[in-house]
Amino acid sequence: MDGQDMAMDIVPNDGTGSSKSRTFGVEEELLLVDPGRGDAVPMAGALLDLYVRPFESSAGPVLTAEFQQEMIEVVTPPHSTLAGLQADIIAGRDVARQAAEDVGVRVAALGTSPLPSDPHPVRLRRFAAMVEEYGLTAREQLTCGTHVHVSVESDEEAVGVLDRIRNWLPVLVALSANSPFWHGEDTGYASYRSQVWSRWPSSGPLDILGTPDAYHQLVHDMVSTGVAMDEGMIYFDARLSRHYPTVEVRIADVCMMPENTVLLAGIIRGLVETAAREWKAGIEPAPVPTALLRLAGWKASRWGLRGELLDPVTSRPGPALGVVNSLLHHIRAALEDMGDLQRVEALTDQLLHTGTGAVRQLEVLHRTGDLEDVVDDAANCTAGSEIQGAQRGLPGD
Repeated sequence: MDGQDMAMDIVPNDGTGSSKSRTFGVEEELLLVDPGRGDAVPMAGALLDLYVRPFESSAGPVLTAEFQQEMIEVVTPPHSTLAGLQADIIAGRDVARQAAEDVGVRVAALGTSPLPSDPHPVRLRRFAAMVEEYGLTAREQLTCGTHVHVSVESDEEAVGVLDRIRNWLPVLVALSANSPFWHGEDTGYASYRSQVWSRWPSSGPLDILGTPDAYHQLVHDMVSTGVAMDEGMIYFDARLSRHYPTVEVRIADVCMMPENTVLLAGIIRGLVETAAREWKAGIEPAPVPTALLRLAGWKASRWGLRGELLDPVTSRPGPALGVVNSLLHHIRAALEDMGDLQRVEALTDQLLHTGTGAVRQLEVLHRTGDLEDVVDDAANCTAGSEIQGAQRGLPGD
């Protein structure tokens, strides 16, 4: 979430509009967990007090605070290639791992804590006001997501992109699903984080808006109601950055494996580029009602890749594999032009073969019967990587 805008919108636009130079960056939220018990622990303050942030000129990833003291965020700098972003995703997780070890805890890329938790908001006036206003929704809001920023040329292009990616976003929930547990129970959902996040009154899919004026008027009207405290609490599935010329896609769980974050980022940049091309060509967005997008998001949250998803164009149920293939077909030309096609296809095949983080968590529980083992396995995976194996023989960016 945004909290006090500690999650940095760090991807600048280079002004060229070229598919080969459309920059992107990633923000990953990670849990801080006890190395023995596996429960989430409020150690963000101690960790960040010891963490030595790189100089502003540094091109490396940085760590920031989040709403709850049981989590931190890893922010990459902007990149123009998937290979460069991949390197910083891995490096950022390693920085987080080392910083956590310095204060006696571990980081785990989990969308929700498998074990019961009692979160502690960071001690800031704004966060205290959020807890007072939103009650249990704020007090229980310990969820970790992945946010991907992609550069755009203008607000006009950005809103054109938002209008044309909205129907594809639920597929990203299925691809990233990594939160089957809540307060020590199997929820039956692949991404229960999505259900918890939907409690915020300002979250969810957008209508087709058409113009920047319509977008900004909607934000203004939402804040004017007083229900959303400020613009930082506009939690659309995808939105315009308030500080930089980017579109920010916020719908996904944090991915357990770093290679799945790389895949997610590659797909999202492909979606943005494809949508921008359609907007420039005057191709109208698919007129999928927002109510149906909510149903598509729920279905993706419930089943992940292990059931049917709603087709992004027809809104009819279909096998998850077919819907994922439709997504890749939709963005294929953009991926090819950016040099990402082979890498994205290989990582997709790997994900479909091994399963999402939710699948892995459930398999560990089935094998060991212990949620502490689920957390331990996730912490082991967080800074690990199978990317090199998946990429062997593929060309670089």
